[in-house]
Amino acid sequence: MNTTTNIDDDILLSRYQEHVLVITLNRPEARNALRNQSLREITTALHAAASDDTVRAVVIHGSQTVFAAGADIKEMAQLNAISALTDSRPEFWKIISAFHKPLLGAVNGYALGAGCELAMHMDIVIAGENAKFGQPEINLGTIPGAGGTQRLIKAVGKALAMKMVLSGEMINAQTAMAAGLVAEVTSDDTTLERALTLACTIAAKSPLAIRLAKEALLLSFEMPLSAGLNAERKSFSLLAASDDRNEGIAAFLEKRKPLFLGK
Repeated sequence: MNTTTNIDDDILLSRYQEHVLVITLNRPEARNALRNQSLREITTALHAAASDDTVRAVVIHGSQTVFAAGADIKEMAQLNAISALTDSRPEFWKIISAFHKPLLGAVNGYALGAGCELAMHMDIVIAGENAKFGQPEINLGTIPGAGGTQRLIKAVGKALAMKMVLSGEMINAQTAMAAGLVAEVTSDDTTLERALTLACTIAAKSPLAIRLAKEALLLSFEMPLSAGLNAERKSFSLLAASDDRNEGIAAFLEKRKPLFLGK
């Protein structure tokens, strides 16, 4: 992995091989609690990555013991009804949600509250065997505020989402995978390695096809099946005009690896 650079205090940036950007949450003294500055730095990094053709996938991870333990409670305690309504956090979450390149999470330890919500913003989550996921906001007399009710129920279904949000109880990595919140469970010491390997696999595909595939998959949450199928077919047809599709077919027929350039 290339030399890590520090962006203020809350995240570290590095490159893995040529096309994978790695964002490391870096507030060990606060168990990687996500304050506004943390989200601002993440969105700044993603904004830069969105326009950088050398970045084809992004991996976000924390430490071996904690992904992110929630929002910054001290910061949250300062909000009243008006400042909560006008807070910049919802805009930061929108930017993360709108990132058009593949976003992978390598989750070890606790992913709670805003940390669980950040994991749910990932396209693919790889979890260590001792990872824990939860929305414990109810214990503070409040509810999730960054998609913890809406994304969770779509990911794991009504029964488990109700249990997690209303009780504040955590689930382990195995339960999370069985429910659809996590794609894979690994040993704790290989979580990041597996996420990086998968990111490299994805980065080797056609950037155009990856972008349209992600877009089509996410549209399934927003529209009826008939509309989704129509959008899928339009994207399929659009790719027929790309150099990448021609290269992919030619490479298959010539029994060689394709070289996709995103054109």
